[in-house]
Amino acid sequence: MVKKILANGEPCKKCQDVERRLKEANHWAKLDAIVIANENDPKSEGMELAQSYDIGVAPFFIVENEGEIKIYTLFFKFVNEVLKDRSSNSEANKELIENNSDLDFI
Repeated sequence: MVKKILANGEPCKKCQDVERRLKEANHWAKLDAIVIANENDPKSEGMELAQSYDIGVAPFFIVENEGEIKIYTLFFKFVNEVLKDRSSNSEANKELIENNSDLDFI
């Protein structure tokens, strides 16, 4: 997740809202990294990523899967396409183990 710090030093309100929603839905821990795009520092990692991918909004999400990179600028699309898939796989694995006593998590 790339979130923005405004030039006045305040966090972006939309970024705060998305962070709150991710935490409330227990998705926060599923993110691999949180990167800051600081408006006062064009060399900040988040600003460089935004420029590299030609993104003009925050927050945004970069997802790499098997060498393919996909950018999400819409929170709900990111949740539905990325995070829900991860949780449904986890639920499917739990069900598989519950139904097969000879299996266990590694």
